Amino acid sequence: MAPKKWTVLSSERWNGTHIVGFRKDRVVSPRTGREHQVFVLESPAWVNVIPITADNQVVLVRQYRHGIRDLTLEIPGGVVDPGDSPEEAARRELREETGYEAERLVSLGHVQPNPAIQNNLCYTFLAPGVRRAGPPHLDDMEDIQVVTLPLARIPEMIDRGEIRHALIVAAFCRFFLRYPDQGLDTIVTTA
Repeated sequence: MAPKKWTVLSSERWNGTHIVGFRKDRVVSPRTGREHQVFVLESPAWVNVIPITADNQVVLVRQYRHGIRDLTLEIPGGVVDPGDSPEEAARRELREETGYEAERLVSLGHVQPNPAIQNNLCYTFLAPGVRRAGPPHLDDMEDIQVVTLPLARIPEMIDRGEIRHALIVAAFCRFFLRYPDQGLDTIVTTA
């Protein structure tokens, strides 16, 4: 027998920021009938962009992440602002974080970052044939180094743990599942 949805008895929002808020719910387990208190991180949708140049270089960003107090190697991404579509947010984040622009974006779908404690989605887009359009436009919380690396190196970098951010690994998983049999030379022209 499949699990059932839990009954929500009450829900209380706590203060947060435009990136994350907190919710405390009082719920009842349909299996046990017991009440529980659960906490949810509420966040708007996020986007990630896999930007690939005409010569099959992936445009990556190296940045500090305070949760782990270390640097990570990632693809550009960010929050979907109110009134924006995921595609509009992807274009904006690509331009702001890297200075690159895309003529077109190809949706690779979305994932749920952590449905046990979060309510949002993360959309991934492929940006084939990106071109440098100018310098990045970073906000006060960003300190980013733009790095370009051959697309062919990405799987080994994931395997060795050089790229370890779970949402970035999931984005590349979607990419390589979508384009498994194509030569890397043709990704930009056929995507």
